Formats: sequence, structure tokens, C-alpha cells
Amino acid sequence: MQAMKASAALERYYVLPCCLLLLNLVNEVVAYKARLIHDGLLRTLFIMGMVLFGASLVAFAIAPGIVWAVQSLRRTSRSAAGSAGEWAFLGVLGLLIFWLYHRNYLLGTEAILPDAWRNPAP
Repeated sequence: MQAMKASAALERYYVLPCCLLLLNLVNEVVAYKARLIHDGLLRTLFIMGMVLFGASLVAFAIAPGIVWAVQSLRRTSRSAAGSAGEWAFLGVLGLLIFWLYHRNYLLGTEAILPDAWRNPAP
């Protein structure tokens, strides 16, 4: 029972906000790529479709994957070193999201994308 309460609190107070931050980054990438579409109607349809797809991906794949990883770390780290593995994972996750935001907002969205995904120069 205690593990279920801790898991629910973890999802509510850390994993969910991290996933919302990741969703915001997906939205930034979608808006960046949408600049290639010059027709306003098509651009709007593209943005709406990709944001819905990104939200579904975050809600149904990324968030459960992060929760699963944290729960499996919790099981394995308890026998070895308490909850150190879980806290390390959560710390790395937070630092990764911070690093992505830092690059995105200071250097631009193209700084978080692979070279092949970057828009051509105008």
C-alpha cells in the first residue's frame, strides 16, 4: 500500500511535470518545422495534428516508460543501496530536461535537433 502511495505521488509531483515540459519541447519542434509550410491552412492542420500526436506519445508512451523505469529502479536499488538509484534517475531526468530547455531557449530550437531535421536557411 505504501509503494502505491509513493508511486502516485511520484507521478503527480515529478514525472507528470517532466512529461509536460517534454511535451512543450515537442510543441516547440513542431512550430519550428511548421515554418516550412507556407500555406496557412496546411500549416495550422500540420501543427494541430503533430501536437495531438506528440501529446498522445507523451501521455501513452513516455510517461508510462518513465514511471516503469523509476519503479524498476526502486525495486533493484532497495536491495542494494536504498532509493539511491531512483533518486539518481530522477536527478538525471531533471538535468536532461533543463539542458534541453537551456539549449532551446538560448540557442534556438535547431540546437536540440539533429542536423538532418533542421530547416534550411532562408
